[in-house]
Amino acid sequence: MIDVAALAVFIPTFFFVSITPGMCMTLAMTLGMSIGVRRTLWMMIGELLGVATVAVAAVLGVASVMLNYPDAFAILKWVGGGYLIYIGINMWRAKGKMSVDTSKPSDVSRQSLFTQGFVTAIANPKGWAFMISLLPPFISVQHAVAPQLLVLVLVIMISEFVCMLAYATGGKSLRLFLARGDNIKWMNRIAGSLMGLVGIWLIFG
Repeated sequence: MIDVAALAVFIPTFFFVSITPGMCMTLAMTLGMSIGVRRTLWMMIGELLGVATVAVAAVLGVASVMLNYPDAFAILKWVGGGYLIYIGINMWRAKGKMSVDTSKPSDVSRQSLFTQGFVTAIANPKGWAFMISLLPPFISVQHAVAPQLLVLVLVIMISEFVCMLAYATGGKSLRLFLARGDNIKWMNRIAGSLMGLVGIWLIFG
């Protein structure tokens, strides 16, 4: 079904890429810090579906179309980055839905969390570049494409989930530290700043 030797190389390679600090990991840490690990899982679901979509698109050749029409990809990057910057500004001002409010954690929209994760993964140029350059070579023409793609996508999703969970857990610990006394407003500002940096990274990265 799949080349075992290729899979043995792919697993540690992708895990190393996943664990390295990036946009999705920063987003997971930021949300873990501001709303807790459990609610951050909604963002993770969106991110995992986004990453899986990018992986499948890269293998099936859709990525080549995106490379031939860079203007469309640029628009997608700007929209996604602008959205995250908007969220970051609202967190800094403590007026947005994503602002930290320990008394009303359920006010954070699950759809908003899901959308943030999905948009960040889909509009991540480094994610596309990685999938385009690294994923196709692991697909062997001697075997059926569908089973190989399924295995590789499962490896990708498991690696991403484990790494995001680790980052989100670290964010939750940071939240407990910052929430002492009157530091809650600084938590909002730190989380908002990180979210804004993710958006800027998405646009100019």
